[in-house]
Amino acid sequence: MPDSLGRLEARLSDLAGAAVELERPHDPAHGDYATNAALQLAPTRKRPPRELGEELAVSAAELDEVERAEVAGPGFVNLWLAPAWYGQALAEMLEAGADYGAGWAESQERVQVEMVSANPTGPIVVSAARNGAIGDCVARLLEFAGHEVEREYYYNDSGAQMELFRASIEAIRRGEEPPENGYRGEYVVELANEGGDAVPKMLAQIEATLERFRIHFDSWALQSKLEQRFEEFLPRLDTYEKDGATWARSSAYGDEDDRVLIRSPEKGGTPTYRAADVVYLADKLERGFDRAIYVLGADHHGTRNWYAAVARMLGYDTDRIEVLLYQLVHLIKGGQQAKMSKRRGDVVFLDELLDEVGVDAARWYLANRGPDQAIEIDIDLAAERTEKNPVYYVQYAHARIAGIRRNAGDAEVSPAAPADVAPEERDLIKRLAELPDVVREAAERRGPQGVPNYAIRVADDFHRFYHHHRVLDSDAQAFRLGLCTATQTVIARCLDLIGVEAPDRM
Repeated sequence: MPDSLGRLEARLSDLAGAAVELERPHDPAHGDYATNAALQLAPTRKRPPRELGEELAVSAAELDEVERAEVAGPGFVNLWLAPAWYGQALAEMLEAGADYGAGWAESQERVQVEMVSANPTGPIVVSAARNGAIGDCVARLLEFAGHEVEREYYYNDSGAQMELFRASIEAIRRGEEPPENGYRGEYVVELANEGGDAVPKMLAQIEATLERFRIHFDSWALQSKLEQRFEEFLPRLDTYEKDGATWARSSAYGDEDDRVLIRSPEKGGTPTYRAADVVYLADKLERGFDRAIYVLGADHHGTRNWYAAVARMLGYDTDRIEVLLYQLVHLIKGGQQAKMSKRRGDVVFLDELLDEVGVDAARWYLANRGPDQAIEIDIDLAAERTEKNPVYYVQYAHARIAGIRRNAGDAEVSPAAPADVAPEERDLIKRLAELPDVVREAAERRGPQGVPNYAIRVADDFHRFYHHHRVLDSDAQAFRLGLCTATQTVIARCLDLIGVEAPDRM
């Protein structure tokens, strides 16, 4: 994988005899990059850090990539890079094209990401859409790394909530109020008026909405079918009887509590959804997935330990199971927060959000914060088509470059850097060189929010470069067209990784 910055770090690490990490100083007067490696090495080598820093600076200055190196303060080493480094970095970006930053996985895994999986008791709501946005972005990142990824939706299509949903539909058809804690709202009335079983219609609507949201599922799992296989797994579990019910002794395997698997005869004697969890976990791993990733709301925090306990009881490696938790979504419109409850009918559905702000803005805003943070989406801002809206701002940078390239026609594109690379050109190339680290970290941390935040910085640097330098009909036209081309590719990749389109015109 082309990684000019990583390669420079590796060469410096060889010189230092220890890992060297480069950071961009806040003040450009302190160089293009800096490292505190001497400060970190001083205690173990029992030498003054500035002395170690001076040795590293002398060695670094002999590298072709480094124009000069200086020691600052107690032992920081500041580096100014040679024009040749910028040309080589840009050349690698242009040669890699759309694959720039891809394929860093050391060994390919077959991964399943299970996401959304909301009960089919109503259309997809915005909170469940965040589940899908996070899960799909993680899937895209893992695919970009080189893994084989499949997306799955698990339908809880049986149990008390489904019975309550059907009872609510039937009550409306009889002209009665839905039962207490039943489902209400316009969508329930519409389903009741259509006749027939409402569940298949609900499933079709959910699937259509998610396709519109740019999430394509490779497979669909049904709780009702998985429950039928539970008896074959029961002997493999550590269980006991209590109050007529069958319990898993999951607390002995790292769970907070024991869990009911089969209800008592008085409560129907039927398997619980925890029983379906057992079958589903085994089903995933038996299908040959090396890793099974679940995306769940923060209210399912206890489920993480439950899945690990099930894996231990069944004899699976718990490292093959991951649970990603995400916090709530709050929508703000006109300064007021919209409340969401599927049962009351006081709810914001994903389709309504998409109608109002569009798919691109919805995908962006649902992915641009860490899953561990609750988020607020300002609907009015998300709908704006101005540079105050970050997704529009980044897309505009891509469209502007597309316009430059159209006007350039078949003009030469070259990575050959001039003898004097301008500060804005340096900053933009250095920013583009960060992509491999950004996407790798986002994938490894399962935190896609790093990608849109990085895309904003790329757009910032491009707009600054464009403001200061003419591209077409300039002395450095070929080089600047190369820089624009690489920037367009990086922006397009960032947008694609979060499911946002990269328009050529706006």
